[in-house]
Amino acid sequence: MTVSRRWVMPLVVVLAVYLAATGLLATLVPAPDGARDWTAPLVAGGWMAWTFPTAMFFLTILFILSLMAVWEYASPGGNPRVGLLRFETTRGDRLFVSLLGSAFIHLAWLGLVGPSLWWALALSVVYAVGVFRYV
Repeated sequence: MTVSRRWVMPLVVVLAVYLAATGLLATLVPAPDGARDWTAPLVAGGWMAWTFPTAMFFLTILFILSLMAVWEYASPGGNPRVGLLRFETTRGDRLFVSLLGSAFIHLAWLGLVGPSLWWALALSVVYAVGVFRYV
């Protein structure tokens, strides 16, 4: 059985675009006194306070969706499966449930614990792995 390698180039392109966009965003972070202010607006006087973390959040969601597209290209989803929730889900459904659940985990963490979200991120990754494995 031969394994198709048609996914390698799209994966490299998606990763290269993500890294280039991250680098570009990092260069836009203001440094008024020599030290970068990572939470300052990227565009001074803009209509929305696009900070580096906010831009990285949306860029990362775009990256995850692009990775899902490459995965579908390399290995089409095929048949939906019935998991723990007892209804059919596809990979896209499980990605949506993972992203939605992660948003709720982060919001609950902000409300109950505080603004340090590293543990919420770790919990969200564990949650996403569980959703892809068992749902």
